[in-house]
Amino acid sequence: MTTTPPPSALPRSRFQRLTSSRPLRVVALVLLVAIVLLVLLWDWNWFKGPVERIVEARTGRTLVIGGDLDVDLGRTTTVRADALRFSNADWSDSQTMASVERLEIQVEVFPLLFKRQVRLPEIRLVKPILRLETNPEGGSGNWDIAFGDGGEGPSPQIRRLWVEDGRLRYLDAPGGTDIDVRLASRESRRGEDAAPAIGIEGGGTWTQNPFTLEGVAESPLALQDTDKPYRIDLRARAGATRAHVRGSLIAPFQLRDFDLQFALSGRNLADLFPLVGVALPDTPPYALDGRLTRDATTWHYDGFTGKVGQSDLGGSAAITLGGERPFLKADLVSKRLDFDDLAGFIGGTPDAEGDALDPELVERERALAAKGRVLPDTPYDLAKLRSMDADVRLRAQRINAPNLPIDDMDAHLKLDAGLLQLEPLNFGMAGGNIRSNIRLDARQDIIQTRLQASVRRISLGGLFPPDTLAGEAVGRIGGDFTLVGTGNSVAAMLGSANGDVAIGMGAGRVSNLLVELAGIDIYETLKYLIGKDKQIPVRCAFADFGVQGGVMETRAFAFDTTDTIILGEGTISLREEQLGLLLRPRPKDRSILALRTPLTIGGTFASPSFRPDLARLGLRGAVALALGSIAPPAALLATLELGGGEDSGCGGAYAK
Repeated sequence: MTTTPPPSALPRSRFQRLTSSRPLRVVALVLLVAIVLLVLLWDWNWFKGPVERIVEARTGRTLVIGGDLDVDLGRTTTVRADALRFSNADWSDSQTMASVERLEIQVEVFPLLFKRQVRLPEIRLVKPILRLETNPEGGSGNWDIAFGDGGEGPSPQIRRLWVEDGRLRYLDAPGGTDIDVRLASRESRRGEDAAPAIGIEGGGTWTQNPFTLEGVAESPLALQDTDKPYRIDLRARAGATRAHVRGSLIAPFQLRDFDLQFALSGRNLADLFPLVGVALPDTPPYALDGRLTRDATTWHYDGFTGKVGQSDLGGSAAITLGGERPFLKADLVSKRLDFDDLAGFIGGTPDAEGDALDPELVERERALAAKGRVLPDTPYDLAKLRSMDADVRLRAQRINAPNLPIDDMDAHLKLDAGLLQLEPLNFGMAGGNIRSNIRLDARQDIIQTRLQASVRRISLGGLFPPDTLAGEAVGRIGGDFTLVGTGNSVAAMLGSANGDVAIGMGAGRVSNLLVELAGIDIYETLKYLIGKDKQIPVRCAFADFGVQGGVMETRAFAFDTTDTIILGEGTISLREEQLGLLLRPRPKDRSILALRTPLTIGGTFASPSFRPDLARLGLRGAVALALGSIAPPAALLATLELGGGEDSGCGGAYAK
């Protein structure tokens, strides 16, 4: 049987031996209590001064801890500090770069003591304010801080950042940019372990243009890994212009690389000029969506699709910065282009067809209509034409133009320091084409313009609706235009133009009823109205104008069929938009009811008039004399399909 020794017989520990006497036990108890009280009652504010001095030594900036500094010890220790303020760069007007009402940092103690690893489970910021700004005199921003000795060390591993009621302001005074947004953390939808996202809401000015901004971005902690994509989903609005950006960025502060889906919409593409520096013409409302990437100094907008007015538009565009001027290169395609949407290219007003058209464009159109004018008189913006370079191609596979038989379009625009060239600007029309080159030199205060155009193989009947008498006409039209003018608007250019306009048609057929109406032969007209109309051969038709000072004056004008010849004379004033033409019909048959009165085409471009000239009723002229007095210009003959046969020698027979 084992016997337990009495307590007095057990060996005593060293501590028991030291405290065996009553006085020593009292001293040990007092020390233990003192240590506990020291931990519990220690004023951590004693460390404020050393911390502030360490930060200033390493950054060259002042840190002020205006409130309490407190520590909750444990395996995960929490450090709290109130009313912190970090000073700004010396050149800034504001003394404070960053401040926070309360900062809480959780630190894992054991990894720090034994592995020298800084693990921070969470950083919590209450009402932080961060001010980022660029130096107005050039150079870097206030975020460029040269860390002194002691800057090297283990990088902290932060697992969670929580921002409560924060504010971020970005200032770029030379660029006219002032962004002020509110920030607040929100739990991620990807689970509790995921870092909280950051909600963004605010606005300010971008290149001196007011805008608003809202959306969500990944936790700022993701910015630590410069090779990891940083996800954003932001919406911005500047006036009527809206943008939606979603996707990922790498090294977003350097804008080194990113892959974003970028949707852009607005009331007028011209509104983008003050925002991004890209000069575009006036347009109806638009909405586009595509992929936005960056390659060095070039921003790419690829695979975009959308609408501009009633037209669909797609393709790719790229803007290169860093040169003397921005350079825009684009390849655009429209499967169905509404012709009215092109009006802004010539200073006109697009037709929005119910959409919210830019009020400025609406007022511009009203002012033009009030003047009784048609040609756009809005001056081109010389600063915009000189602000960038461009190489843009636009192809329209099908064109919607109810009043014009245009089939398709191919345009290639080049802009170089104010010299704009459309080479070519081609339209497919009524089975033929109009090919033109246009040159606008805006390098001087007054734009110098040159237009060269050729008309080939356009079907006469194709110019009119197919269910009309005119639509049944047969013949091919050709011609050439050359105009040179000066002025800063389309109206001014044409109003000062000099040059030549010649157009004509070779052998063909037209409705006899139309010819008799032109000759006002009552008997023949009634006969064809009562019976069945027939077509008669056309020998030729041509109009040759000399243009001087914006006034087109006829040099030769005739429409000759086997039934009637119509001779024309007069002027068309591009400067005043006035019509002054006199058509003299000479029927080749005899009819007791033929009035044979001239037809006057007058009025304005906006309100033309067609009326018989009764004062000249009964004026006659020998057909032979009329035939001998007309001959189309030799240059025009090369553009016409004269056809064969004895009665088709347009011009040649008259020249005998």
